[in-house]
Amino acid sequence: MRILIRTSKWAILARRLGSIAVPLVIISVLLHRFRLITSDLFLVAALLAGLVALLAVCTALIALARLWQTGDQGWGRALAGLVFGTLCLLPFGWYGQLMLAYPAVTDISTTDRGLMPLVFEPGTQAMPPPQMLSAAELAATFPNVETRTYPLGLVPTFALVETLVAQNGWDVRLRREPGEVGQLNAQIVTLPGWREEAVIRVTGGPTNSVVDMRSASLNALHDFGSNGERIESFMAALDNAVTTLLRDNPNANQPPEAEPETATPEVPATD
Repeated sequence: MRILIRTSKWAILARRLGSIAVPLVIISVLLHRFRLITSDLFLVAALLAGLVALLAVCTALIALARLWQTGDQGWGRALAGLVFGTLCLLPFGWYGQLMLAYPAVTDISTTDRGLMPLVFEPGTQAMPPPQMLSAAELAATFPNVETRTYPLGLVPTFALVETLVAQNGWDVRLRREPGEVGQLNAQIVTLPGWREEAVIRVTGGPTNSVVDMRSASLNALHDFGSNGERIESFMAALDNAVTTLLRDNPNANQPPEAEPETATPEVPATD
């Protein structure tokens, strides 16, 4: 007599839920990155994907417990559902711990924000009111978000800023040629598709420069620390770039010397 070994329905369900959660996460992120859905719809889709992934994990754990007791088939399906669901939940865990580690802020600047306005694209939805930190909170959370002053002229400093922006792959939307003030507005797309804008402002003269930076999230309620981290890392890279330039070119911070005037030969008077 042949004994029929059943396949656990819980294992089948776990595999199906996990197989649904994976494309839900990937498709929602891709649609958001390519701006095919709004941020509000992306949040709904992401939460739905997270819920399906959580159900997949819970169902897989139930399936594994029942398989251990009954000896039914379906270990592979249950484990697949557990793996797929866990992978889909990892981003939620990552951003969850960032939300706990950083305060709810969407706009960070080293100086008055009015000096560094953002570029608003036509057709984009209105930005929610920015979440900002007090001076004490900013110093405690991001101590290196400070104005930089360099013994280097405005023009070479602005050139270094442009080089770093290009190396970071940021999309420059506005460039103000350095005269008394040089400014760059660049847009950054985060991995889940959130859009953020960085503004770098350079002032000064032939032998000195002052650099300020602003970074803000567009259409977001929490930046998960990205704006403050961006300013700190960019300013640290700029510190290194200026230090290297002055080390390798000691006269880089000196204004160009004026060319000596050529003496006009005297013409002897004739009687």
